[in-house]
Amino acid sequence: MCYRILLRFFTLLVLASVWQPGQAAELVGTVIDADSGLPIPARIYIEDVAGKWWFVQSVSPMGSAVPYREQWVPIPHSVEQHTTVSADPFCADLPAGAYRVTIERGKEYLPLTETITMGDQPHQQTFRLQRWVNMAQRGWFSGETHVHRRIAELPNVMLAEDLNVAFPVTFWTTRAQTKPGLEPSSLRSQGPSPWGPRVDCGYAPIAVDATHVMFPRNTEYEIFTVQGQQHVLGAIFVLNHRTVFQQGVPPIGKIARQVHLEGALLDLDKHNWPWSMMLVPVAKIDLYELANNSVWRTKFGMRHTSVAPAPFMRVETTEGGMTEWGWLNYGFETYYMLLNCGFRLQPTAGTASGVHPVPLGYSRVYVHVGKTFDAQAWLKGLRQGRSFVTTGPMLLATLDQQDPGERVVQREPTEQKYHLQLESISARPLDRIEVVVNGRVLRTLRPNISPDHEPYVFTWEGDITIDESSWVAVRSFQINPQGRVRFAHTAPWHIEVANRPIRPRREQVEYLVKRMREEIARNQTVLSHEALEEFHQALSTYEALLDRVAPSENRAPAEAK
Repeated sequence: MCYRILLRFFTLLVLASVWQPGQAAELVGTVIDADSGLPIPARIYIEDVAGKWWFVQSVSPMGSAVPYREQWVPIPHSVEQHTTVSADPFCADLPAGAYRVTIERGKEYLPLTETITMGDQPHQQTFRLQRWVNMAQRGWFSGETHVHRRIAELPNVMLAEDLNVAFPVTFWTTRAQTKPGLEPSSLRSQGPSPWGPRVDCGYAPIAVDATHVMFPRNTEYEIFTVQGQQHVLGAIFVLNHRTVFQQGVPPIGKIARQVHLEGALLDLDKHNWPWSMMLVPVAKIDLYELANNSVWRTKFGMRHTSVAPAPFMRVETTEGGMTEWGWLNYGFETYYMLLNCGFRLQPTAGTASGVHPVPLGYSRVYVHVGKTFDAQAWLKGLRQGRSFVTTGPMLLATLDQQDPGERVVQREPTEQKYHLQLESISARPLDRIEVVVNGRVLRTLRPNISPDHEPYVFTWEGDITIDESSWVAVRSFQINPQGRVRFAHTAPWHIEVANRPIRPRREQVEYLVKRMREEIARNQTVLSHEALEEFHQALSTYEALLDRVAPSENRAPAEAK
């Protein structure tokens, strides 16, 4: 396959570009699974006492090591610098001194940090990574939908992160009315990728091995300029499309129709782009990145946003701008608002690894496939919402023994009980688990688990009562020692009562109407008539929702039992 040809050449090229000569002694390390004793691929960080980062290489000529360095320039110390290595010994030439070695592998292994002291003699060490959960044995497989890594490097990186499914961006444009091309974006903080330009390997999935696959043809429209002038609209992803697009946007409607005719998916990217709320009703968006590319392993950076959240969203801020929880909650509240308006968006996750300072799959979506992995079944499950999104903990839940994404028809507008079962599993103590109905927290559960119990497993079951059309979801939170918030969130179950549509809250609809009116005014003299008409179309859709808003008391339509 084309990625295998590229992998050999570019591995040599990249390693040559980061080789640091004249070192005192060689560290040789091997990463193994603590239970099986077998070598496993992983992500390696090495930092000396002065804060300098070091890459590693593979000892084996058949192995591979992919160095990665990205920095978000406006934010000091927001740097991601690591090497992903194959299941072979790795090595680094290090001057005498103390080093902190951190090794991680995706979400299902505990991070390992050890301090080593190098002298003038070679040092060999085995690093044992402990798996704390095995989601594949439970029938759940992970993926992410916003990937800027090159196809040639993905076999190494996907295995090191144990990410089962990836959608690398193949085509990309940042200019309005310009068809996407294969060249790297000029927005890269570190210049062109050492892996070269993107390569179109066609439509068919590419298998890395039996349980890891990439869908190689994906397009990003990320519009920053219109008619040669800076004018931000935002981004949207087309995932797994068959044909190569020959036209630009906006308008978006014609391309969106082609996307869905081909069975492809539209992913919203971030909710705070100026055009995002237009895209949802006009383009018929399929996926919403509940964990997006501003969720990083390194220092949080999304302090400010060009589109302000509404007051009712209660977004947490400080003097420096939004907190990390504020940014996450802004995304949750926007998602809930759209669900309340009747848009059946399924949650997904994306890191933009390749252009953002974050490892591949640091945020990911797990899809329930069954004990045997199948790429097309995974894609179908993503489309249907048989899923949960996570940046840390795992979260399994059923409603009346049905996976998330299920549509339930309740014929009579009377109270009816639904049985919820959940299991939240975490490598760190859980702060809380919440049952959410129509965007309101219906019930908060506080796990009381012994601190010496790892992993932390919390189970609960109980009934909730529904008396009007609703959606139900579950989310769980952990707070790590640095105060960072990590979460898991299921896709929603949809309960349709007596053929009556779900009712949004008035404040939600009025916010959407306001956003569309502001965008129409902002774009009035910039966009074409056809492009501007799509904002008017979205405005009409939202204005029509004012006729079915929920009562002013804004109560949740259910009670915990």
